[in-house]
Amino acid sequence: MRRLFSNFAAGAPGLGLLLLRLTAGIGLVAQGVLALCGTLPLGPVLLYVLTIGIGLLLMVGLWTPVAGTILAILALWHAFLHASNPWTCVLMGILGAGLALLGPGAWSVDARLFGCKRIRISDR
Repeated sequence: MRRLFSNFAAGAPGLGLLLLRLTAGIGLVAQGVLALCGTLPLGPVLLYVLTIGIGLLLMVGLWTPVAGTILAILALWHAFLHASNPWTCVLMGILGAGLALLGPGAWSVDARLFGCKRIRISDR
C-alpha cells in the first residue's frame, strides 16, 4: 500500500519538482488570465477559470496528482482543438502527466498534509 503514494522527495529532487510545479502553474495562470482579458462566451470562460485553478493548485502543491492528471487531459484536448500550433499544449500535457506520476515533492502543501506522520502511543 505504501508504494501507491509519493515519498515527497526532498533535497535536489524536491527542488526540481518545485521548479516543475512553478513552471506549469505560472504558465497556466498566465494563459488563463490573458485569455480572460478578452470577451469570451461562458463556455470558454469556465474552461479558463478551471485552467487558473489548476495552475494555482500546482503552484502550491495541493492535490498534485489530481491537478496534473486534469492538466494532461485538458492540454491534450486543447492540442487537438487547435491543430495549427499544438506543441505548447502537448508540452503542458506531458508536464502535467509527469507531475501526476512523480508527486509534489517535499516543499508542497501535499507533503505537509499527507506526509509521513509519527504516531505516539502513550504508556498507561
